[in-house]
Amino acid sequence: MDKKKILFLTGTRADYGKLKPLMMAVEEHKDFECYIFITGMHTLKEFGNTKNEIYKDKFKNIYVYINQIIEEPMDLVLANTINGFSRYIRELEPDMLVVHGDRVEALAGAISGAINNILVAHIEGGEVSGTIDESIRHAISKLSHIHFVSNNDAKNRLLQLGEEESSIYVIGSPDIDIILEKSILNITEIKRRYEIEFKEYAVLMYHPVTTETEKLKHNIKQLVDAVFESGDNFIVVHPNNDSGHKIILEEYKRFDGYGKIKKFPSIRFEFFLEILKNAKYLIGNSSAGIHEAPVIGLPSINVGSRQQGRFKFETIIDSKDDKESIIKSIEKVKKLDNCNSTNHFGDGKSKENFIKIISGPKIWETPTQKVFNNIYFERNIFNV
Repeated sequence: MDKKKILFLTGTRADYGKLKPLMMAVEEHKDFECYIFITGMHTLKEFGNTKNEIYKDKFKNIYVYINQIIEEPMDLVLANTINGFSRYIRELEPDMLVVHGDRVEALAGAISGAINNILVAHIEGGEVSGTIDESIRHAISKLSHIHFVSNNDAKNRLLQLGEEESSIYVIGSPDIDIILEKSILNITEIKRRYEIEFKEYAVLMYHPVTTETEKLKHNIKQLVDAVFESGDNFIVVHPNNDSGHKIILEEYKRFDGYGKIKKFPSIRFEFFLEILKNAKYLIGNSSAGIHEAPVIGLPSINVGSRQQGRFKFETIIDSKDDKESIIKSIEKVKKLDNCNSTNHFGDGKSKENFIKIISGPKIWETPTQKVFNNIYFERNIFNV
């Protein structure tokens, strides 16, 4: 029997962190060939050239496509990615395409796959958030034939979107697999590698809110002012490449030469998780404050609207964008003692669940012609 070709598309450090356990499982399986299409932020020097991290993981079949220059609008990035990816899949003829999350690169992959009658599997569909990202995530789900979701909440949202229940598999969030595994380096070794001298520190991650770009300059200044006023040590990870990231990076220049701040364009995902495990708290608007932080018992401050509507735990403190609110939230988060680990996103066995499902015959019988599953009406109310 010929090996089935499983093609993964990755465009950011974040989605690679989620997809990597699944990629590894496919790479090691005797019945599959793993292919990886690298694009997006991975190819940009300004964001750490993170494609090199993928090369270090020694996957055999890697293809790199540069889909953008700095500050390229999202719609042009989408068009560029469709152009390059569609040509690639015509050559490769994969049996399944795996995309993750809510980025435009994943949307491009889902469009190309669906139009070419290739099975599209979406990781972590059915989740909610603020900004245009949520609309993109749901659009990817509607273009996908198979859904690997984190929990039953996500499953129920996909059912609301009209997806067939038989196409939805609850496997957990793949990053939980990595969190629950022992790190390849301990925190002392990681600090040495990244030249971090702080004994205690917090982590700052803040991304542009694409639907509120007119407020970004004011909001990021308020956050940076609050960071300075807190007096805490901070490890700062640069934002993603959404429109407005240059405004954030320009404001971050105020940190230059300040001994309590250490900035990084990117940090390898496994090492980043270990840094989180040893932090005092996480602040910003990254999904890491919603997904990863509660699992390791790390309190977080969620600033602004970017993660609006997502699942919240007692360890997550919501803050408005103004300096006074952020300062109050920092004071509050420091009083949270003995935060328990809380996990709503799986048991750390998502890769085993994923491989078990794609190794069986059922999933390969999934039709590429989708049918809308109307869960509300049993009769034809449109009289057609």
